[in-house]
Amino acid sequence: MGLKRTLIDVTPLRSSPPFRRLWIGQTLSGFGSQMTLVAVMFQVWQMTKSPIWTGAVGLAQAVPLIALGPFAGSLVDRVDRRKFYLLTVSGQAVCSLLLALQGVLGHVPAAGVLGLVALQSCFVAGGGPASRTFIPHLLPKQQLAAGLALRRIAFQGAMLLGPALGGLIVGGLGVGACYLIDALTFVAAFCGAFGLPQMPPGDEPARPGLRGVLDGLAFLGRTPVIRGALLTDLATTVLSMPISLFPLINAERFDGNPRTLGLFLTAIAVGGVAASLFSGTFTRFPRPGLVMLGGSATWGAALTLFGISPNRWVGLAFLVIAGAADTVSVVSRSTVVQMHTPHELLGRVSAAEQIVGQAGPDIGNMRGGLVADATSGATALVSGGLLCLGAVAVVGATTADLRSSSASSSAHTASASP
Repeated sequence: MGLKRTLIDVTPLRSSPPFRRLWIGQTLSGFGSQMTLVAVMFQVWQMTKSPIWTGAVGLAQAVPLIALGPFAGSLVDRVDRRKFYLLTVSGQAVCSLLLALQGVLGHVPAAGVLGLVALQSCFVAGGGPASRTFIPHLLPKQQLAAGLALRRIAFQGAMLLGPALGGLIVGGLGVGACYLIDALTFVAAFCGAFGLPQMPPGDEPARPGLRGVLDGLAFLGRTPVIRGALLTDLATTVLSMPISLFPLINAERFDGNPRTLGLFLTAIAVGGVAASLFSGTFTRFPRPGLVMLGGSATWGAALTLFGISPNRWVGLAFLVIAGAADTVSVVSRSTVVQMHTPHELLGRVSAAEQIVGQAGPDIGNMRGGLVADATSGATALVSGGLLCLGAVAVVGATTADLRSSSASSSAHTASASP
């Protein structure tokens, strides 16, 4: 019984067929997206040989999320969320097809590749918040943390296998093949969501335009536990995200072989999958905010040690630890956010969470590229890890609600919030 409680809880997959179909579709789509990440990073690196340009890949993803995310979240709280999600998935698939076309034809500058990445991110800005509203609708509250852990292990499983296979395909068939596979996997995501029930907004749909956005920001402002969770993750990712540094580190430690570039992301995924498999150890913990703070601090410490490690394989081991800490932090953050948010505000708050969870790392990757260009890859890693530790300590010390909130109190808060 003790071991069973430490393993991931698969009850949501057994009890909810709609959740199961959605989970399978998004897992396959996530697999293709991770392959595309390797393909884009490698293609841009081959074109430019510059860590600034590889960091700009993250910026191309981040700008649409930041610019459109709040308005997309407000729109999600006004329309049928399932139909809106299906529309955005279709748009992402078209963008992947365009990436595949340029990968085959060639002669597209790096700026053109980044433009297609940015266009796809525009659809992600809408589809992400819509998707995040599904789990509370499909699962009872007592299965929410387990559903989020299952979603996380799907992402980490795709991250584990996708980059490694992506590197092999890039080396053998070229970047166009990776982009084409990604486009095909969006069909699975579309099918997984197509059979979902209609998901209208809550009893009080968002007000149109800027007023709806401001209502969501006002809720964040008066809810310290959510604000603290998002600030912790934002500070952590902006200050210490290492992915844009991987091509440079790969060139230094693995002679620039594309087949080894995926090892860095794979190492993070190994830790994430391990943490997800044993997620019962933290999803059942009564204070998810405290768990998030611990996971974020461990992430910063592991990246610092990765930066100073003289041995490349020991460094990969520290990335495994970082991946485990990241999963603990992300699942706990999502649990805090969703359990404290009323249904009619979930789209807007989910948009804010997506900006933090996706645009934050993208900006952090740009920061890492700039610091590495001015100094070195190791300096960028170590400085980011130490800044992460400091930021987590400040947020934890100044946000008592984040440290003390429990699952029972959060459910009460969400239902009582105006």
